[in-house]
Amino acid sequence: MMDWVPVVFVTFKVLVFGTGMFFAIKWHYEKGKKGKEGKEKQNAVLRASGKVAAVFLLLLLGLSLLTFGLVRMLGLDLTFS
Repeated sequence: MMDWVPVVFVTFKVLVFGTGMFFAIKWHYEKGKKGKEGKEKQNAVLRASGKVAAVFLLLLLGLSLLTFGLVRMLGLDLTFS
């Protein structure tokens, strides 16, 4: 007898990806029809997202340096062997 879990999960996955692809194609089609309208707004959003990404990377770098400093101060072993 076949297990029902893979059938349900694969069906759900196909439905979710199919719906996502439909809306992605629809969004790109409608965006192509708009043309160049809203170019300034798009540039502002890209600039803001770039700033957010830069701040995130700097915070990630600071957190990792703080973590490695704390680990060394506590004398923990960081080797992979």
